[in-house]
Amino acid sequence: MDRARRALGRKSSDAAEYEPLTGDPDAESPTLEHPDDAQHVPAYADLDDDLDAGAEPDEPPFSWLEYAIFAFLGVAMLWAWNMFLAAAPYFASRFARDPWIEAKFQSAILTVSTLVNLGTLVVLTNMQQAASYPFRINLALAINIVVFALLTCSTSLVLGASPPAYFAFLLLMVALASWATGLIQNGAFAFAASFGRPEYMQAVMAGQGISGVLPSVAQVITVLVFPPSDDPSPKAESSPARRGQTSAFVYFLTAVVISVSALVALIPLFKRYHRILESRVPEGMTASVTSIQDAERATRKTTSMLELFKKLRWLALGVALTFAVTMFFPVFTAKIVSVNPDAGLLFRPSAFIPLAFLLWNLGDLAGRFATAMPFSLKDRPLVLFLLSALRIGQLPLYFLCNIGGRGATVSSDFFYLVVVQLLFGLTNGWLGSSFMIAAGDWVEPGEREATGGFMGLFLVIGLTVGSMLSFTLSDI
Repeated sequence: MDRARRALGRKSSDAAEYEPLTGDPDAESPTLEHPDDAQHVPAYADLDDDLDAGAEPDEPPFSWLEYAIFAFLGVAMLWAWNMFLAAAPYFASRFARDPWIEAKFQSAILTVSTLVNLGTLVVLTNMQQAASYPFRINLALAINIVVFALLTCSTSLVLGASPPAYFAFLLLMVALASWATGLIQNGAFAFAASFGRPEYMQAVMAGQGISGVLPSVAQVITVLVFPPSDDPSPKAESSPARRGQTSAFVYFLTAVVISVSALVALIPLFKRYHRILESRVPEGMTASVTSIQDAERATRKTTSMLELFKKLRWLALGVALTFAVTMFFPVFTAKIVSVNPDAGLLFRPSAFIPLAFLLWNLGDLAGRFATAMPFSLKDRPLVLFLLSALRIGQLPLYFLCNIGGRGATVSSDFFYLVVVQLLFGLTNGWLGSSFMIAAGDWVEPGEREATGGFMGLFLVIGLTVGSMLSFTLSDI
């Protein structure tokens, strides 16, 4: 076994299974001190290598079925939030009688969701030893089912409720959904990390990308199939309202279906997780392990956030910076219009803006899938962090486009949709996924669950900071 490890460039079994990031000259690993002399090798290699060297008992083989389930879990994780965004026109129609609420409800939704989500993740990240990540995932999905069932009913019932009453109801639903989002983000990332397969973390990230693409496709198709009417008659004015009510019903009902489907799909994955835990219980502790909770505690190492940050600082800061920068793109995308508005229905703002969101999401999805390619920088966290910092340079490209119809420095829709939107989404997907996937290589196996939740926390910190900073450009 030792000869096999040496052949693969691994340390002997009594050495730490992660590479320190401190650059301590007394550290055993030369990875960061002498990057030209030694290449970091992850704690897990390809399955073929593991079979040759003697696979570790806590490293289950890769399964495409499990990959698909994790991807679907990623879809369910963000589907609820995407449905809130898609239903914004419906909410505006419910608040039309109160101009103040109509103008402020989107900011209120954003503030409540980010604060509740971040607070939930901070609390959950500090609750490691007794944590049951499958329970957190199931609880989140159950909350989403209740929340979106109530929202579905609200599209047909109590339509005469006053704007303040419906506003209070909506913010309560947002708070509950954000609590569920925090639960499922913490649970899903930790759960995926516990399998010891980086492909499963990539699957969760890819699923999140899919959940962004599908609503954008639906919005573009809806506008093309049911183009906005220019008829100012009362009958024509009521038609968009009815369509908005119907669309909201479909959005909310779809979120219920996705959550229920995820609950069912995860059953075989939870069973596999239980078997993996049982195989990892130390021999001397098997007699005292009488439940899955005991097995989780026996195989889990409690690590403080400070200790995790010391090992993962470039990865954690990098994922936060990546998503903080990303949160500026919705501000630009909602205000940039085509330079050829008379070229057809697709180039009118009602279709062009959803099209721009679609191109960004397609780039994001492609970037997330690109992390499955052989090329990777996960053994170079500092390089990844520097790339995320350089990505700030993509933001000025938006100022070259047709913001608010005031004219574009580069008068080209192709430039905006492909060079700006598609590539900005691509860098977000690739960098964000790379940071999340790499984290498991830099900690001990018993710390992987905590690492998944820790990285999820910094991802949300980046989203929160970026959301707040994006308000500085709200008047462009």
